[in-house]
Amino acid sequence: MTKDINLVNGEKPSDPGIAHDAESCAPGQVDSSPLQRTETHRNIKSRHAQMIAIGGTIGTGLFVGIGQALAISGPLNLLLAYVTICFFVYCIMTATTEISSYLPIPGSSMAYYGSRFVSKSLGFAMGWLYFYSFGILVAYEITAAALVIDYWPNQVHIAVWITVMLVVIVALNFAPVGAYAETEFWFASTKVFMILGLLILSVVLCFGGAPAQDSRLGFTYWKSPGAMNEYLVGGAAGRFCAFIYALAFSVFSFNFGPELIVITGGEMRAPRKNLPRAAKTFVYRLITFYILGALAIGIICRSDAPGLLSGGKGAAASPWVIAIKDAGIHTLDSIINAGIIISAWSSGNSYLYMSSRSLYSLAMAGNAPSIFKRCTSWGLPIYAVMASSLFGLLAFLNVSSGVSSVFTWLINLTNTAGFTSWVCCSIILLRFRKACAAQGVTDVPFRSRLQPYVSYACIVFFTCLLFLNGFGVFFPGNWSTSSFLTSYIGFPIFIAIYFAHRIWKRKDAWIIPSSQVDLTTGLDYILALESIDLESRPKEKSNRVVSAFKRVLN
Repeated sequence: MTKDINLVNGEKPSDPGIAHDAESCAPGQVDSSPLQRTETHRNIKSRHAQMIAIGGTIGTGLFVGIGQALAISGPLNLLLAYVTICFFVYCIMTATTEISSYLPIPGSSMAYYGSRFVSKSLGFAMGWLYFYSFGILVAYEITAAALVIDYWPNQVHIAVWITVMLVVIVALNFAPVGAYAETEFWFASTKVFMILGLLILSVVLCFGGAPAQDSRLGFTYWKSPGAMNEYLVGGAAGRFCAFIYALAFSVFSFNFGPELIVITGGEMRAPRKNLPRAAKTFVYRLITFYILGALAIGIICRSDAPGLLSGGKGAAASPWVIAIKDAGIHTLDSIINAGIIISAWSSGNSYLYMSSRSLYSLAMAGNAPSIFKRCTSWGLPIYAVMASSLFGLLAFLNVSSGVSSVFTWLINLTNTAGFTSWVCCSIILLRFRKACAAQGVTDVPFRSRLQPYVSYACIVFFTCLLFLNGFGVFFPGNWSTSSFLTSYIGFPIFIAIYFAHRIWKRKDAWIIPSSQVDLTTGLDYILALESIDLESRPKEKSNRVVSAFKRVLN
């Protein structure tokens, strides 16, 4: 770094979350006094970070929701959509990692970096967008898990299942962050090996190795019923509309994956080392789980299979299970159903963590009441967790509204938030790059050769998807006020929050000048803490199981 930043020059950081730490640090020394009650603890290990990066937000979208995209768009459109989305999600991952690995302070989030590198108003709007979006996703995943449980005949009222799952998720988030990370490690491991198992099974089915198969399957379903379906209109225009639908709908499977890694950076050990490590292998995981998964589904399941759109409950609507049952494989469908429940439960666990830490980050930046930055003695922002947990109660809408309507409503509402977030992440990266150039900062732990060029492409791409999210309602005979509102209401809410803050802080600049962007506050503390951490901590103990995981995943 050509810009000299030295904590002992007498400068005191303005960030309230690290001021105490910075003032008490001397060269080669980190404050060992008890942490303030506004500070989280760094107990997320390297293996936790790697596994959370792989599967933290893999939920029902990849197992159940993808079936609707297959039914409407066809196998080739689905594959092309996933390839396209994977590329742009990887670009977002490189952007968020570059920013967060440079300054992974407690309470870090893309909203925090938006406040610091672009404008206070952008950070304010992003922070509240994250808080309510992640909270809604907690309810969505519990809703999806309740839907999946109904695959097995039972007399238990759905409210009981919702209560049990919500209590467990909330309890895990009230535990120290190390317990959350360890739980998520095993949850994510289950999801990863389930996907790998399904991919292997797909190869077997493709070559006709199932009991009910008498010939190779190959690409039979790409010929009949066809590789590309028509949607809304006929001909080439209809096939293009089907592709656009697959693009917009499939994003839900990826929603907020890059943001999860940023949020964990504030509680991660050696984040300037572990964040880039997670990002560098992210592309291979996108290819393995999403692109190969979409290809496999298009091969083993017909796009006109009745169960995909018939409203079948739980795993009955999953293209994986439909293919397994058609192949005459018994019992495996129940195993997959159990895996889908674990997947939904795990994602709900991650989203509650993200929602609470987003509220904590807002409070640390002065954009939410200070009570939400108060932490317990084990570093838990307890009031933020309490507030975020309330969103889980939305899952009880299933008791009276019906599962399918709530399922679709929550998908569309959070899709808009995902597009908005990724546009903002790209803007933050561009401002961060300009600030580094203006101030002569070159020592950034992670940089991608694709940046900053792909950030411009991401802004255009996700802005287009933002406006195309519910494009079907504009075709003759398809208008639905509820669908229109759920497809687009998220963006006006974001704009309203942004301009409300702009009016409140009208004396502030619209954009912080590059030369005035704060690239220094808290950096020396992070560098000193990481240096001591790497020198003093023993290497993480590993066992044969963990070593086997690492060999498979890497």
